Amino acid sequence: MRAAKALFIRHGAERTPEGRALLLLRHWLSPAQRGQFAEKGYFDVVGGDTGNRYRIYAGAATNVCEIDENGRPKTGLCFLPRGDLPIGDVMLAQKIALETCEGSVLAVARMFTPSGFLFSRSRPLR
Repeated sequence: MRAAKALFIRHGAERTPEGRALLLLRHWLSPAQRGQFAEKGYFDVVGGDTGNRYRIYAGAATNVCEIDENGRPKTGLCFLPRGDLPIGDVMLAQKIALETCEGSVLAVARMFTPSGFLFSRSRPLR
């Protein structure tokens, strides 16, 4: 009964714009990123220009951090596409932008000091 209920909820959720956006995001993630996102609610990407590592947390704003060699947030970045988009679409745009045009992202992003509280509360999106 639980499995049937979970399947019904998942199928129904995948018909919403938010559900479709998360499906598209998962499709674009590597297997390692997909596992990280499912388990921890964030995934790491490598900047296409500098090779710096970034972590994209579940969210649509102030959800990206450059991380240090120990995986700790170093510098927060706030950038997002225009429009009222579902979270999955925003996160996918952030991933693609960092991987393909990191310099342009850094030129427009607002920098902030990440707080441990903000990023320790990340949760997986289903």
